[in-house]
Amino acid sequence: MDKRKQDIAYFVSFCIEQYKKAKHLTSAEAIDLLSHYQVLDYLSDHYEILHTQSRQWLLEDIDEFIKLRKEKEA
Repeated sequence: MDKRKQDIAYFVSFCIEQYKKAKHLTSAEAIDLLSHYQVLDYLSDHYEILHTQSRQWLLEDIDEFIKLRKEKEA
């Protein structure tokens, strides 16, 4: 795996762990939720900008992203 892909993988993993802890979810619950709303793709696709943000900002951004996806489903 090249360095960039490894950096993205570490970043996405970090985001999953932080979201899981913040929302008191199991690993499976967090991954299911983030996968369902395509958050993992979003994090990977926008790594260059997102990895420079704070943990709190990332969590709020993920919540907003999920909220917008839920509204589209309704």
